Amino acid sequence: HSPPGGKSGAKPSETSEVPQRKEFCHWPCSCPLVPTCAPGISLVKDGCGCCKICARQSGETCNEAAVCDPHKGLYCDYSEDKPRYETGVCAYLVAVGCELNGVYYLNGQTFQPNPLYKCLCVSGAIGCTPAFIPKLAASPCTRVKGRKRPGQSTCGPGQHKQLQSTSYRLMSAYRNLPLVLKKKCLVQATPWTPCSRTCGIGISIRVTNENSKCEMRKEKRLCYIQPCQTNILKTIKIPKGKTCQPTFQLPTAEKLIFSGCSTTQSYKLTFCGVCLDKRCCIPSKSKMITVHFECPNEGSFTWKMMWVTSCVCQRICSDPRDIFSELKIL
Repeated sequence: HSPPGGKSGAKPSETSEVPQRKEFCHWPCSCPLVPTCAPGISLVKDGCGCCKICARQSGETCNEAAVCDPHKGLYCDYSEDKPRYETGVCAYLVAVGCELNGVYYLNGQTFQPNPLYKCLCVSGAIGCTPAFIPKLAASPCTRVKGRKRPGQSTCGPGQHKQLQSTSYRLMSAYRNLPLVLKKKCLVQATPWTPCSRTCGIGISIRVTNENSKCEMRKEKRLCYIQPCQTNILKTIKIPKGKTCQPTFQLPTAEKLIFSGCSTTQSYKLTFCGVCLDKRCCIPSKSKMITVHFECPNEGSFTWKMMWVTSCVCQRICSDPRDIFSELKIL
């Protein structure tokens, strides 16, 4: 006779069944309209390889099809859905945090270092999105009143389309610089960023379309604002009765060292000086030169470099590594 309540020799682990997992992917693919994702949320292909979806964010549920945002270092954690492992929760991968202006942020942490931007730390990199939506510029098509309905534009459909497709080429994005037309290209450029180093050789960057294809490209140059000396006040002679010496030069010409390579010739550069009060000296006028470097047993290369001609001393002293120092609310 079998013992009451079951078959003889059966163990609970052998009789229990693994729950059936739900299938989220179905082929052939049938996709709805491509969604519009909120700012800062990635539009990605679903886990089935079929349709574009708005990626799930931290703390949201996820599954085989609804994937977590890969650009934010998120993955689908199924650990709480044992033994099916069907539905999970988006969580951040363990990774390094970020540092900005001396403040440390954890991986996945959102923060707002400036009123204009909201930022996110992802695996040591910082991504930022505008914290507001700017107003659209007024259209050159005038709006008329009278027989036409109020607010009706005088531009026809064709004119609207033409304005949308060509106006960006004609607008001067950087109006503080003189605009020059070269070979049907309206040459524009951003101001050079502050030097990446307050002493020693650093790099400054700008964006310009002054090239054969009239495309906006990033351009780099070397900058050398001040030598790294602990006793620089002993080197610079501040005039009697003054608190600042805007510029100074070293006694002799020297070769420049960059990435272990030295220039082929020596230079007697003009540097920005120092102040006894809380002011700092920054370049006010400069020109561009080309310097040639030679590396031991590794060939040579050239770089464009800013040659400082004059400096000005001011009370606004921003950290050159502060990416938000130049932002202003319009």
